[in-house]
Amino acid sequence: MTGKDLGSTPHGRAARRWAIGSTATVTAVIAGLPWAAHDRLPGRLATHWGGGDTPDGSMPLWAASLFPAGVWLLVALAVSVRWRRSWPAVRPWRAVALAPTGAVLVGAQVSVVRANLDHADWHEARQPALGAVLLVALAAVAGVTAWRLTTRPTAAPAGTAPTLELPEGERLVWFSRTANPWLRLLAAVTGLIAAAALVALAAGLAGGAGLWPVCAVCAVTSLAGAAFSSVQAKVSEAGLEVSFGPLGWPARRWAPAAIESAHAERRLPSQVGGWGYRLSGLGTTVMLRAGDCLVIRPRGRRADFAVSVDDAERGAALLNALRTRRTG
Repeated sequence: MTGKDLGSTPHGRAARRWAIGSTATVTAVIAGLPWAAHDRLPGRLATHWGGGDTPDGSMPLWAASLFPAGVWLLVALAVSVRWRRSWPAVRPWRAVALAPTGAVLVGAQVSVVRANLDHADWHEARQPALGAVLLVALAAVAGVTAWRLTTRPTAAPAGTAPTLELPEGERLVWFSRTANPWLRLLAAVTGLIAAAALVALAAGLAGGAGLWPVCAVCAVTSLAGAAFSSVQAKVSEAGLEVSFGPLGWPARRWAPAAIESAHAERRLPSQVGGWGYRLSGLGTTVMLRAGDCLVIRPRGRRADFAVSVDDAERGAALLNALRTRRTG
């Protein structure tokens, strides 16, 4: 929905009410759990375990109640507020970010209350051995569930699938490429830091304990930035190929018969959850710059795939013509 505030539609208003209600509910659960069992809890609650089952940190009951609730509200505010007027008021992807966070905070609060229950002193509290594993599993389930619920497909608007006439026997190829200069700059800077750290390690100028993590993180960041700072889309007789980076790898390919429809659509980073390879209520989007995107609906899939490239309408028209030729 380009040029229209999603929050002004009935669906947008319902989504906003649901978001406010769910945020308030999670806040009440996190803050209320310790108070609900306060008569069975010590004056201070064990809230941190340093790797074993013996606690090494505690908080008074009021802090153990309000601190995680405050963290939750800050996270919810950060992903829900319209920091710019041009951004949509309702962003379906925020559920994918909030669901695992809320699940972890609620699960952690339940775990803290359970560990302190019926103990006179917080030092006696013991954390279950599988507590961390269960929290990770809970977050994963919540994230997957939210993603499935917020990535339901929407039908492509009528009349938005361009096409063109292909003379019999004529073969056409369409290319388009987009690059993000900021990602390239990030790749260059982190690459230089990784190289400098490696030289310092090789020359013995610094201890390895502190530099190896810096070198490894910067090297991975540099390689990822270089690989995903540019994207190229190609439409030919073989279908659509979307490749990344200067080497054209990794790449995704769809044959004409595997594509149900293709069209051009204007999208913003705020609509899909940011920059890069994004999952949102609009499907999967390779977002390197705001503007026109080539959007396809793979046959048998529940959501679209979009890539932000120039001249997207011509690419969609050729792709639809190739589909028609194959099925005609």
